[in-house]
Amino acid sequence: MQAYAQAFPKPAATGTAVQGLNDLLASSQKDADIDDLRWAAYMLATVKHECANAWQPITERGAVAYFDKYNAGTAIGARLGNTQPGDGFMYRGRGYVQITGRNNYGSLGKALHLGGQLLENPELALKPEIAYQIMTYGMRRGAFTGRRLAQFFTATQCDYLNARKIVNGMDQAQKIQSYAMAMERVLTAAAEKRASVAVPDMPAAPVPANGVDPAPPVRPDAPIATILPPPPAEPSA
Repeated sequence: MQAYAQAFPKPAATGTAVQGLNDLLASSQKDADIDDLRWAAYMLATVKHECANAWQPITERGAVAYFDKYNAGTAIGARLGNTQPGDGFMYRGRGYVQITGRNNYGSLGKALHLGGQLLENPELALKPEIAYQIMTYGMRRGAFTGRRLAQFFTATQCDYLNARKIVNGMDQAQKIQSYAMAMERVLTAAAEKRASVAVPDMPAAPVPANGVDPAPPVRPDAPIATILPPPPAEPSA
């Protein structure tokens, strides 16, 4: 979509990123708990930052030794609920919002009715549908830091700056604020475009034969706009 390209001219969007962004938009549109465009804008801005424009769930980078500071017996590890050797690496950041630690994997898995699956297989947090559920639940319910979207976006308030506290204090808050403001404009433009697409007129009903009840005409659906055009087709071998 032209509005997105104007708002975020760099870096260039790859086919994978385009697909990922449109998938995220589709998920938010189907999410009955996201009824405020500003919530969607801030969630997308968070993903843009946390996933470095990849628009796909990612794993926190670093050698195994880097995550020793999160292991059982360390102050950070204790806060994260890590109790076993290697938990720091096992439960390193994953997904759209980089959930970290045994406690988060366990509690979010239960909240999303996954039982112990996230604890047993943390890589599940990289599946887009699960990564989205983790993000929307955590940001709506305050599961990450105790802060939630409804505290920063109300009928009289739109606080994209301090909303960063939902995920990670005030780290890079101004940058994410700028992303969210631009994303709100993009989403608004997309919504206006959808609203302006006229639904085709009802087709004329055929004249029924004598003694035959007429069938009602079917109204065609209006097309749904996406944020970005679909990625280019892969070249054939």
